[in-house]
Amino acid sequence: MKRGNRPELLWGFGLNNVEAGKIEDSLGPGFFLRNFSERALPGEKELSNQEKPAATWIPQRVWDELPEDRRAAYRNLDSTQRILIQDSQSGADLEKVLEDGFLAVISSPLTSSKVQDALFRAKEISGLYGDLYRMTEEIILERELLSRKTEQMQFLNTVLCNATERLEVSDILGQAAEDLKMLLPVYSVQGAFWNILSSEKDIDAEIFINPGQVESVQTEWIELIIENVVALSGLEVSSYNISETVPAVCNSMVYSPDAGRILALPLVARGEKFGCLVILCDRNIRLAKDQVTTLNAAVNHLSLALSNAIMFNKIKTRANRDGLTRVYNRRSFDERLVEEFKRHQRLNNELSLLMIDLDHFKAVNDTYGHMAGDMVLEQVARIFETTFRTTDFIARYGGEEFVILLPHTNEEQARMLAERVRVNIEESTMTYQGVSFNVTASIGVSSIRPGCLDKDTEVVRKADEALYKAKMNGRNRVVIFPTRPKLQVM
Repeated sequence: MKRGNRPELLWGFGLNNVEAGKIEDSLGPGFFLRNFSERALPGEKELSNQEKPAATWIPQRVWDELPEDRRAAYRNLDSTQRILIQDSQSGADLEKVLEDGFLAVISSPLTSSKVQDALFRAKEISGLYGDLYRMTEEIILERELLSRKTEQMQFLNTVLCNATERLEVSDILGQAAEDLKMLLPVYSVQGAFWNILSSEKDIDAEIFINPGQVESVQTEWIELIIENVVALSGLEVSSYNISETVPAVCNSMVYSPDAGRILALPLVARGEKFGCLVILCDRNIRLAKDQVTTLNAAVNHLSLALSNAIMFNKIKTRANRDGLTRVYNRRSFDERLVEEFKRHQRLNNELSLLMIDLDHFKAVNDTYGHMAGDMVLEQVARIFETTFRTTDFIARYGGEEFVILLPHTNEEQARMLAERVRVNIEESTMTYQGVSFNVTASIGVSSIRPGCLDKDTEVVRKADEALYKAKMNGRNRVVIFPTRPKLQVM
């Protein structure tokens, strides 16, 4: 019970000189007895002091005179053991002694053996209380640690489940912004992914930003993300494309880079960096060591999910696109035609189709070689992409034939677009191995009006017939399959 070189503190409540002297003589120099007179017993000041006595010696005559509120205050000294000194003439009421919470009762006159025995019990009980207190603290600490680890595991499980059930990068990033809020105050999550080009000095990046940003804020984010891409990859960004994340929860708040603290975390898969997450969170955030560990584990889960999503989209693109021209293939067109035709029937909107065939394409192959023919097909596909809207569907139908599906487009609008692309093809100079030449195209146009009862295959058949007429009439021209005139009610 010693505290370094300081003697252990004991209190006496109204001890007479004989009692105080006997206690001091029996305990020796390792203890200090502070004896309060009956008129100045410990009050609020002493009870609130951080240093509490190891034991108190209280004569029964003093205890019996105390009011109940003072007794309750002394009982609340949990770390202090109380020893009752009983008068020799009165008997001890054991039930009353236990109720008052006394550790021991010794009778007058005091002897060294009585004092030492009582103090030994006090030391033993204090040691037991100390052990129990330390064990309780350890149990509480272990429970807190277990609770935090359980919360972390639940968080990581949520991140993993939500990420792996999505196949689009934009969806994963949008959901990650919501999931990470369970760990830290996140405002937004954006990202970038890159491919190393053949030069091995530059990269091509795909940047995903939050939707709804004004141009100035978007520019700030793009510049900041590119800076982090360069820093993490060690390469320069030669080109980049912008896409938008899909928020998991509709949120109209748009944040600029200076709205908080930015965390740029690398994404690693199969031992190689392929992208980074750019997280905007509260400016005053301070992450504990376990939070940093949990955040890194969450980013590892997201890295795997994002890597798989990118791989899936590449495979999907190869399956849906023509390998040479990079526009959609015949199978994708057939599927899209069914979708657009159902939409046309449901919404009663107009729909048009262009069927385009390059004139005398065999002569190009025979004259300049098949490599030149492939170059022509690629160039024509790029002309289509710059001529038509992003909502239009461009596909290679087979050989040198292409089809363009035009939603919400009537016959006259389709004719104008067909004529425009015909002129663009005719006026584009093709160059292969230093030799320049031009190609032309014949175009058949078909349209369906709202309420039309034709099948989806009819619009293709009619465009094909119109294309046949264009080629029979001299090529390099646009022919429209005549639609049935509307009946007028008289």
